[in-house]
Amino acid sequence: MTVVERPVRHSPGVRPVTTEKGTFATAVAEGVRAGELVVQPRMGFADLPRMREGMHAVKEARARTVGTLTIDSYTRVGDNESARRALADGTDLNGYPIVAHGPVVTRELTAPLTGSGFAIQVRHGSANPHRIIEALLDAGLDATEGGPVSYCLPYSRTPLDDSVNAWARSCELLASRPGTHLESFGGCMLGQLCPPGLLVALSVLEGVFFRQRGLRSVSLSYAQQTHHAQDVEALLALRTLAGEFLGGIDWHVVLYTYMGVFPRTTEGALGLLRESARLAVITGTERMIVKTPAEAHRIPTIGDNVRALEEAALAAAGCDGPVAAVDQEFGVLAEARALVEAVLELHPDTGRALAGAFRRGLLDVPYCLHADNANRSRSYIDTRGALQWHSTGAMPLRATPAPGQGRLRADDLLGMLSYTQESFDRAALGERRHAVERHQASG
Repeated sequence: MTVVERPVRHSPGVRPVTTEKGTFATAVAEGVRAGELVVQPRMGFADLPRMREGMHAVKEARARTVGTLTIDSYTRVGDNESARRALADGTDLNGYPIVAHGPVVTRELTAPLTGSGFAIQVRHGSANPHRIIEALLDAGLDATEGGPVSYCLPYSRTPLDDSVNAWARSCELLASRPGTHLESFGGCMLGQLCPPGLLVALSVLEGVFFRQRGLRSVSLSYAQQTHHAQDVEALLALRTLAGEFLGGIDWHVVLYTYMGVFPRTTEGALGLLRESARLAVITGTERMIVKTPAEAHRIPTIGDNVRALEEAALAAAGCDGPVAAVDQEFGVLAEARALVEAVLELHPDTGRALAGAFRRGLLDVPYCLHADNANRSRSYIDTRGALQWHSTGAMPLRATPAPGQGRLRADDLLGMLSYTQESFDRAALGERRHAVERHQASG
């Protein structure tokens, strides 16, 4: 049985480098030095008093936090005029319109909050983020996220070649300012049902793309999936490959609490949130994006976000870790390495290599309908609850469909989409029933 050794927590993610760290990378590094998981919400409001209130509440939460400015959908697609009209008309937006508000307004909002261990990241979802990056830099901010693949295939109809070119220019702009930080969203592709080997590979490949465009501080993402041990293996594989392919620059890992259908019960949702916090700690992950128990019912309030941050921090503080090594039961490291090496062999420019890999089907995201994705791969959840390949198309990977399993049906997909939600709700309801029975027995 193959065993992979995990680098110690303080070594790979925050090892000494010559790179000048900005406020965001510094805030994460300070959290690691303090032995605390850095937790972060998703939050964005067009209304300035509300955005200021939310950011202040995040900063004052009983947790080691960083803040978020999540951008609205008009700004994401470059329709800044519609965002300006919405501001003028008092129409609500689903995020913060950073271009329409302008750098002076954003600087006045964020400058009093940043520093002393607190920093702010701009999150947006754009396949062409140049104007957004201009706006955040002009406002004095130094961190954002995305990537040429991860912010193209799931969110837009933009041709992948166009996204690669746009992200190359945007990365070079971001890298022109000292201390900037960029997070790959590659480990969150579609949020769910993407086997971990591909998620790890995409995150590493976007990290290499960022480095080639001059970034000296990056983070690599991974979204919690359906099986705890498989997720542990994936996060350690991500750290191993980052250490190999991103040597000499500052990097850390960020975990996303499960991004699919969330449990409907409060107990189930909190159970899933706590498990993601424990997963982060035992794998040496430096930062975590939380979700709230309100996710299944409504848009979370500021209070919902603060409670989720504090709950995650409490769970992390009570967890032993990190682990030193894991058995390679699921083969995540081997799969991810095979994909990374196959792509990088295509061309010395990682952007051209990524585009070429999708044209050839060497990278193929299951259930992704973007025109530049081959869409020949499929995944399934096995009897253990782990994600496996049902078919791999032209990728250099081996599929392992369950015995007797033929073509996946629509009801199979629906069942997989609700697997985590039902698992945690069922466990929560079972615990509630046992608590009632214990109470009745004691009375």
